[in-house]
Amino acid sequence: MRAVIQRVNQGQVRVNNQILASIGMGLVILLGIENEDTREKADQLSRKIAALRIFSDPQGKMNLSVRDIQGGAIVVSQFTLMADTQKGNRPSFFKAAPPEIASPLVDYFIAAMEKEGVPTQSGEFAAHMLVEIHNDGPVTILLEA
Repeated sequence: MRAVIQRVNQGQVRVNNQILASIGMGLVILLGIENEDTREKADQLSRKIAALRIFSDPQGKMNLSVRDIQGGAIVVSQFTLMADTQKGNRPSFFKAAPPEIASPLVDYFIAAMEKEGVPTQSGEFAAHMLVEIHNDGPVTILLEA
């Protein structure tokens, strides 16, 4: 399981010109699921992300978590995070979990973030999404479970 976490001032996901998710200050989480991923990995990753101190305190130091600032999150399923680019110029996605494995794990991860106290919205699994990210900092963190 791989996540790209972006600290945002605001974020939004649209599908077919309809807004599915919208937050102010918080996190946009691009989430890739591999074949071997489990609910335990989703729990581990959600705990880490909810506690990750990447928001500024009053002194300007990254000392606060998304929970501390009472921010929200948007989770966007992104199989392209599992790209293998070792050979040639066309990425291979053989490591990405098929939809019947990935979709329930993405839903489980979203529920796990909620359980960690982070209001969490999502895009639409397997849809063509327009993701608007106002990256603050910019702060972008790559995590793997």
